[in-house]
Formats: sequence, C-alpha cells, structure tokens
Amino acid sequence: MSNFRFLRRLLLSAVIIAGVSGPSARAAVRLPAIIGSHMVLQASSPLTIWGWAEPGEEVTVAFGDDKASTKADAGGNWMVKLPAMQASRQPREMTIQGANTILLTDILVGEVWLGSGQSNMEWPVAAADHAAEEIKAADHPMLRLFLVPKVPSATPAKDVQAGWTVCTPDTVRNFSAVAYFFGREVHEKLDVPVGLIASSWGGTRIEPWIPPEGFAEAPELAAERKQIETLRAAYQTALKNKVPEFKAWVEAAEKALAAGSEISDPPTPPADPFKAYGAPTSLYNGMIHPLAPFAMQGVLWYQGEANRGQAMHYHELMKALIHGWRDVWGLGNLPFLFVQLAPYRYDHNATALPELWEAQAATLSVPNTGMAVTTDIGNPADIHPRNKQEVGRRLARWALAKVYGQTDVVYSGPIFDSLTVEGKQVRLKFKYAEGGLASRDGKPLTWFSIAGADKKFVRAKATIDGETLLVESPEVEAPVAVRFGWHQLAEPNLTNQAGLPASPFRTDDWSDAMSAPPEGE
Repeated sequence: MSNFRFLRRLLLSAVIIAGVSGPSARAAVRLPAIIGSHMVLQASSPLTIWGWAEPGEEVTVAFGDDKASTKADAGGNWMVKLPAMQASRQPREMTIQGANTILLTDILVGEVWLGSGQSNMEWPVAAADHAAEEIKAADHPMLRLFLVPKVPSATPAKDVQAGWTVCTPDTVRNFSAVAYFFGREVHEKLDVPVGLIASSWGGTRIEPWIPPEGFAEAPELAAERKQIETLRAAYQTALKNKVPEFKAWVEAAEKALAAGSEISDPPTPPADPFKAYGAPTSLYNGMIHPLAPFAMQGVLWYQGEANRGQAMHYHELMKALIHGWRDVWGLGNLPFLFVQLAPYRYDHNATALPELWEAQAATLSVPNTGMAVTTDIGNPADIHPRNKQEVGRRLARWALAKVYGQTDVVYSGPIFDSLTVEGKQVRLKFKYAEGGLASRDGKPLTWFSIAGADKKFVRAKATIDGETLLVESPEVEAPVAVRFGWHQLAEPNLTNQAGLPASPFRTDDWSDAMSAPPEGE
C-alpha cells in the first residue's frame, strides 16, 4: 500500500470515528441538548426546533395543536418553526417523528433567560449569602435550569452535554446564584414559568465569548481581528511544517509493519490555539453557539474583572458581544442586561476599575440594554460579593420595567446627565432621579471631588437640591469638572428615592488629572 493511501486510510478512519460520536451521526432523528424534557419554551415568540437525521428523511414536530414537517438536508440538518404560544403552567408533551420517534415530556411555556460571564455569574447558590436557607427553600417546579459545561471549541460546536432540570434544592445548589435569584423574582412577579440557562466560566475575558460576527462588524476591534488572523496563520504554518514529520512516521510505520516490529507513537500535532478557553471566540463556539437559535427573552451578563485596564475599549467589546449574539439569534434587539462591577481592592491602579465602570455605563447607549449598579452591596476585600440576591433583584427590576412593561417599577439608580457651572458651585443633573435624590445612610454624601482648569481634584461637598446636586469646595474658585466614586474602593451613598445607588462617573476626559485622596485618608 502506498504511503498516500495508508495516510488517507488513517485520516478517513479518524473522520468516521469522530462522525459516529458527534451530532452528525446517521440513522436516527436526534435533538440538541437544549431541546429536551422539562424545558421552558419562550412565550409570545416563534419557536425554532432543530436537529439531525438521515439526509432526505422527513421529520415532523408536534406540540399541542401545532405541527410542522420538513426534510433533512444533504448534511442531515433539519429545522422547523412552531407559532408563538401564550405562557402556560400546564406540562405538555412534544413528539419528534422521523424513522424513530422522540417523546419529550413536562414542557412549560414561559420566559427564558441566558446568564453568562465570568466567576460572579458562575458563583453558585451554595456560596451566596444565606446559602443553607436559600437551598432549602428552592422548591420551584415552575423554574427550570440548564447548566452548560465548560468546553471551549475552535469551531462552532453543534451541541453541549447538558439537560434541563426542575429547580429543587439538589439542582439549584451549584447553579448560578445571580441567574437563579433573577429568575425567581421574575417568576414570582409574573406568575409564569421561567427557564434559566447558565453558561459562564470564572476568570475569563470577554473576547472568548464574542462570536465571529461580533468581531467582523466592529471597526474598532481591528487589533483583535489582527490577533485572530495571526493566530490562525501561525497554526496553519505549524500544521504545514508538521507534515514532513507525519510522512516520515508513516514510512517508518509501514517498514515496521512489514518487519513485524513495534510501531512508534505518531507525532503530536500542534495545539490549536482556538481550543484554549482564553482564545477569541472559543467560549462562544463551545458554550453559546450550540444554544442558538433556541428562543429566549434576553441575556444577563456579569463580567469585566478580567478586562479591567482596557477602559473605554471595553465598551467596544461589549457592543461586539451584544450585536454578535443578537445577529446569531436573529431576534432583533434582544434585551441585554448587565452588572456594573462592585468595588474591590485590585492593585495600585485605583482608577482602572472606575474606567471600566465608565465603559459599562456607556454601553447603556446600545438600544434595549440595562445595568444593575452594585457599589453598595459589594465587599472591597472580596472580588466575589456574596449578596447575589440583590444583584438578581436589580437585574429583575430592569426586566420587569423595560421588558415586561411594569410601569410602577423603579429600575435604575441615578445616572449622570449634565453639568452646569454656577459661580463657585457645579450643578449636576441626573437621569432616574424622579422624586429627588437621597443619601442611603442619612449622612453627608461621599466620594465627590472637584477640580478647576489645573486638573487637580480635591474632595468636595455635595448638597442635594431636589433632583440635582450642588458640588463645591473652598479650594476651587473656578470649578470645571466633578468626579464621583472615582476609586476602586468607592462605596458612595448617593441614591434615588427608591434606594438604588448612583453609578460612578466623571464629567471630564482627562488622562493626566491628579485624583483627590480617597475617603478615609
């Protein structure tokens, strides 16, 4: 047998083995894991059901009074659409009929949300405040959980190894606390079933979660696209350079077989850099892509610690993430709610975190987004604040008000709007300050500083004047700029009448300013 034919046979065998073990294996109708018993289907949205079968095989999906049929394409892929349905607490069955029949049971119709990010989203209920009591009380048959395992991928994966479970004390223990507390609040307020998908990985940057579509559509991410191209080219070169080594091994293996000798191990192929969990697109490929286009209401995002130091560039990365996921799902301006990080003592760079806060707040300019501020419920000594209950509730406030139309819900704390200089004072106006501003603890407002044209900030006195603030310092005769909470340890006490905290901000864009000393020093 020629070397070429022998090598081709080896490669063909590998392809066959991989094919039999993956979703593209033939001989039976199959479904992705996200479509299964105990799932929640998104209410009021057309439903996409998909899977794999023998090429040309007819597949029929039936759910309630609705039925749709199609034929698998040449690659064995099939997809059908079911009409939008009203929320229902009544468990129902779905049948998928091809050469074989799949019966899915205990299916509800309600609200589906995907929670993703790094460790603060991954943080389980078992490690949250009052964990024992929360777990004991987590008997919610109308809440359903889907936990995606940590698997990066160099290419878009078709499936994940997971399944839907009913929320019980056993199943909630290791589930995302933020997602669970959010879902519980939405379930209780709307009285509808809620499906929660958790797909997160501690310590990860945002770049691995961004799909190719997100990078491609963002002119500001040219450096990231260049990095991807460089990594891909280097990997292809490494593969090409490895071919002579493989050829030499094949020749040696043939000689060893002919002589009845022992065959040495084959050469190790070069590592694919895009299989690493830190590589751009790798976590999207392995942990998000297999979920689309499963219909859902929106996304919860809690991430940014690993990108601290990128300042406003993180805003561009967030836009790429949001637009990229929206493109993949094809659901228009899919609601995207995110958490502004809590204070934490990172290192000597005390303003790197405020600069990230600024980038997160700027992302509110993207349509149909919302932000939960957490400066008052963190722990500067712990990067993983344990009060995940309040984080979930604040995200739920945004959802209840902006997604579900509950007009009586206050969903945001004060957000800086504009500045007016009035002599030696600066007047600050805010969004979401209806009814007036307040001090959380009744004490004078904290973490304000003011500067003149010399860019030297000093601590300032801030006085509430209805829905505005007057800021001043006897050390600054001609004020120009104000900063609020501009330090990684800042836990300021400014709120609105609903008790929701104000987001830190600065009114300047100076990179060479001298910061005021932090509170307490």
